[in-house]
Amino acid sequence: MAHFSKIGIHGKVLQVLTLDNKDMLNADGIEDEAVGQQYLETHNNWPSEMWIQTSYNTYGNQHKNGGTPFRGNFAGVGYIWDEDNQIFWPKKPYPSWVKDLDTASWKSPIGNAPALTQEQIEDKSTYQWNEDNQSWDLTII
Repeated sequence: MAHFSKIGIHGKVLQVLTLDNKDMLNADGIEDEAVGQQYLETHNNWPSEMWIQTSYNTYGNQHKNGGTPFRGNFAGVGYIWDEDNQIFWPKKPYPSWVKDLDTASWKSPIGNAPALTQEQIEDKSTYQWNEDNQSWDLTII
């Protein structure tokens, strides 16, 4: 099965549909995204160029079965299609966070949260992002 995302204004993913692979074969019998896009336009009344193929097995720019990652992340409703970078982005968690193209994920402007010590783990502590202070704050769950 192939998956395609229906793209709306500003690249927003409106829907994700499953398409039988036979419906995207070109004249040589090879899977072709453009053929799938045309099929979806015909059957869903939405422009072919606004259907973008996505990989169910890709998340964080990694393919879960060891294959080649495709377009950063499996698209979900509300994700944004970044045509320039060919990546589907989930919702930005905080206004200050930036795109990490290598991992197709959002990162804080100061990097990852610090590692927890064994004592902090035992106390059920965690770090949470503080947008106002642009810092990772240690909190107890």
